[in-house]
Amino acid sequence: MKQLIALLCLALLAACGSGNTSPSITDIQAKNLNYGITAEFDFFGNNLASLGTGIVPVISNCSKPTPAFMSLGEQVFSCTVTATGNLEVQVQDQTGAVIATKSFTVPAPQVELATTMGKIVVELNPTAAPLSVDNFLNYVQTGFYAGTLFHRVIAGFVVQGGGYTSGLVAKPAIFAPVTLESNNGLTNLRGTIALARTADPNSATSQFFFNLADNPTLDYQNAGSPGYAVFGKIVQGLDVMDAIGAVPTTTVNGIPDVPVNDVTVTSATRTQ
Repeated sequence: MKQLIALLCLALLAACGSGNTSPSITDIQAKNLNYGITAEFDFFGNNLASLGTGIVPVISNCSKPTPAFMSLGEQVFSCTVTATGNLEVQVQDQTGAVIATKSFTVPAPQVELATTMGKIVVELNPTAAPLSVDNFLNYVQTGFYAGTLFHRVIAGFVVQGGGYTSGLVAKPAIFAPVTLESNNGLTNLRGTIALARTADPNSATSQFFFNLADNPTLDYQNAGSPGYAVFGKIVQGLDVMDAIGAVPTTTVNGIPDVPVNDVTVTSATRTQ
């Protein structure tokens, strides 16, 4: 009788598949999916953290996934997003077999500049100008731009800011200069944002300018005339840019094109 019961139990276990510990995925979710930010990918399913049979995520445009949480029904991995656009998540088992896939879209980063004349929202292009975008975002994230001026305004040409505070006091840069990315396919069209620099092509730091008009003379021409690196464009607030570009200017301490009345950036905030 005992042997019969044992055989029946084995048969029942086999029928129920109790020996199957292969992982399976029922859903994949993503949080904080933004360029340059640490994102979390949440995997739901069965047998996800079984010893020796867990899952292996392969995520495009993201640093190496690091486990953050695990259970049999859920595993969380984190990684830093390195590009915008399409992001593919592939889940493999321990044998390398693909058991699930899902696509996500990483939006282009945006920054809102609140000024004393209104708000300007710029969308950045890290695909074409990754060094310039990362540099600008670093200054934004440290709060550097709060209290800085649009210190140079040339009607019909550019408005420039990011390097001086009230009284035309220079604000020292806090990050190393950026290698010039002007030969990146982006042009100095009306409403674009570019990094300002000195005569040294690789000298750009915190200062930037908005093009009030199409300015092809500022584009890359050749190695002897490298131009200025465009790294984004205004998507909201062109009227504010134009208003700043129309303010009266004067010469202060030998520096021309300085607004008579301060036009100040009150805050710079990343919004996506």
